[in-house]
Amino acid sequence: MKYSLLIITLLFSQLLFSQSADYIIRNGKIMDGTGNNWQLKDVAIVNNKIAAIGNLKSWKTNNEIDAKGLIVAPGFIDVHAHIEGGESRNPLATNFIYDGVTTVVTGNCGGSADDMKMYFNYIDSLGVSINVAALMGHNNIRKQVMGTANRHATEQELQKMEAIAAKAMQDGAVGMSTGLIYIPGTFAPTEEVVRLAKVIAKNGGVYASHIRNEEDKVAEAVNEAIAIGREAHLPVEISHFKVNGQNNWGRSNETLDLVKNARKEGIDVTIDQYPYTASSTNLGILLPDWVLADGQDSILKRLKDPAIRAKVKAHSLGIIKGRGLKHFDYAYVANFKADTTYNGKNLREINMIRGNKDNAKDEAETIVQMIELGGAQMVYHGMGDKDVKNIMAYPFNMAASDAGIAVVGVSRPHPRAYGTNARVLGKYVREEKVMSLEEAIRRMTSLPADKFNLKERGLIKEGFIADLVVFDENEVTDMATFENPHQFSKGFKFIFVNGALTVDKGVHNGTRKGIAIRNKN
Repeated sequence: MKYSLLIITLLFSQLLFSQSADYIIRNGKIMDGTGNNWQLKDVAIVNNKIAAIGNLKSWKTNNEIDAKGLIVAPGFIDVHAHIEGGESRNPLATNFIYDGVTTVVTGNCGGSADDMKMYFNYIDSLGVSINVAALMGHNNIRKQVMGTANRHATEQELQKMEAIAAKAMQDGAVGMSTGLIYIPGTFAPTEEVVRLAKVIAKNGGVYASHIRNEEDKVAEAVNEAIAIGREAHLPVEISHFKVNGQNNWGRSNETLDLVKNARKEGIDVTIDQYPYTASSTNLGILLPDWVLADGQDSILKRLKDPAIRAKVKAHSLGIIKGRGLKHFDYAYVANFKADTTYNGKNLREINMIRGNKDNAKDEAETIVQMIELGGAQMVYHGMGDKDVKNIMAYPFNMAASDAGIAVVGVSRPHPRAYGTNARVLGKYVREEKVMSLEEAIRRMTSLPADKFNLKERGLIKEGFIADLVVFDENEVTDMATFENPHQFSKGFKFIFVNGALTVDKGVHNGTRKGIAIRNKN
C-alpha cells in the first residue's frame, strides 16, 4: 500500500512539474550565436519564443524534432538585401529560406520604399516567410525632393530631406543607406550625407553605404564612409566590401586596415560581403554619371548627340583599359528586358550576335544601344579569390547576399541570391577553413542583430524569438552556379520563423509567419 502511494505521489509530482511546448528540438548541437563551442541541449518553443534550453526530458510536446548529429543555430540574418518588388511575386521567399535566412535587412544601396510606414504595413498584410527590417534609401529621399538632378541641394531642399529621413526613422527604419555610384546619390556631396546621417543618429539608426568607388579609388571611398560615421556619430556598415577590377587585386589589406584603424579610433565600422568573385549591378555603371541624370528622356536626348556619344564610349573603353582588358567579356547580362535571349551572355558575345566586329569599340557602341533600350541587370567578374578570402577572415564581417526574392526560372541572377550562406558554410568553413563554424554562425546571427538593433534575435537564448535553423554541417552546400543559378542550397533540415515551422525535413511547407521588424528607438 505504501509502495503504491509512493508511485502515485511520484507520478503526480511529475505531472505537476512537467511543462509543455509547441515544439521541442532534441539532441542537437546548439551553436547559440555567440561564437562559443556547441553544446548538446534541447530547445523548447512556446508560441513565438524560445521557452527553455537544456535537458528537457520532463517537457512534453506533440511536435518533437530529433536533431541528433545536426547543428541548431539562430536563424541567419542577411543584412544586405533588395527584396522590394519581389515580395508579392514570391512571398515564400524560397531562395532565402532554403539558404537558412529568417530575416533580411532591405533598402540597401540607397534604394528603398519611399514611405516606410506604408512599406511595413504592406509586409505585414501580405504575409511573407521571412522577417523584414528596412533601411531608408538616400536615393529615394533625394528623388522625392529634387528628382535626379545633377546638382547640390539647396538649404531648403536639405531641410526637406532631413524631415523625410526623420519620419522614416520614426516609422521604423533601422537606418539609412546610400548608393553613391547610383543616380542621384552620386551627385550628392559628403556634406549632404552627413546632414542626413545626423538625423539617423538621433534616432538610433545605422549608416549603411554602397561606397562611392570600389575600384581604383576604393581607399578614398572607404575613408568617406568612415568620415561620415565620425562626423555624424553613428555606426557605419560598409556594404559588399570588396576591391574590384583586376588591376586592384591584392589591395584588400589596405582597405581592411582603414576599417581596423577606424575601430581603434572608436568608430563602430563593420562590413558585409558576398562570397563570390563577381558582383552584380546595372549596365549604367559603365557610363559616366552625368549622362544618366534627369531621367530616360534626357539620357536618350544626350546620347543622340554624336559628341556626347563619343565621350560616353570613350569612358567605357577607359574602364577596360584600366583593368588591363581588351574586351567587355567579364560583363554578363543577368536580365535584359528588351531581349531576354541576351540573358547569360557576356557583352563581347552579344556584340558579335548583333553582327558587329569583335573589338572593344563596337562593344562600347553595343553598351550604349542597350542603355537606349532600357539598360540591363549585369554580373561583373572582377574580384580576386585571395581578396575574397582575406576579407572573409575579418571578424567584423557579415555574410550578405545583395539579392532580392528570386522567382525560379526568371532571368539569370547572380547565384548569391540562392547560395550565399551555404557557400560560406560549405566552401569557406568546411572545405577551406577560412573560419570556424561557430565564428561563421556568429557573423550570420548575433553580429548583425546587434549591429541593426534587431531586439531578441540573433541568439538561442530563453525569451528570444524562435528564429531557428537546423542543418547538417557536413552536407550544407550551395548548388547555385553562374550558369544555372536557380538551384536551392541543400543541407537545411528544419527552419523556424517566429516560432512557426517553415521548413520541415528540408521542404518549405508554405508557412508565411514573417513580420516587419520596426526600429523602436
